[in-house]
Amino acid sequence: MMVREIRIKVKTNSKRETVTALPDGRFEVAVQAKPEGGLANDRVRELLAEYFHVSLEHVRIVRGSTTPTKTVKITE
Repeated sequence: MMVREIRIKVKTNSKRETVTALPDGRFEVAVQAKPEGGLANDRVRELLAEYFHVSLEHVRIVRGSTTPTKTVKITE
């Protein structure tokens, strides 16, 4: 089992939902959801699970749950 820890920057209220790998190794995740009540974080986890081809329970936000910059742990 491989564990990967990535840093992401989240853009909320976007028209399109995307996951983009940046040249510095971080990722930018754009979601349509608003940053209220954990809705954006839930959608970020869903998009990252799709992007890395893992199930949702293998994607965990470990740092920055209330900020746009987050650290996410992905278990593959």
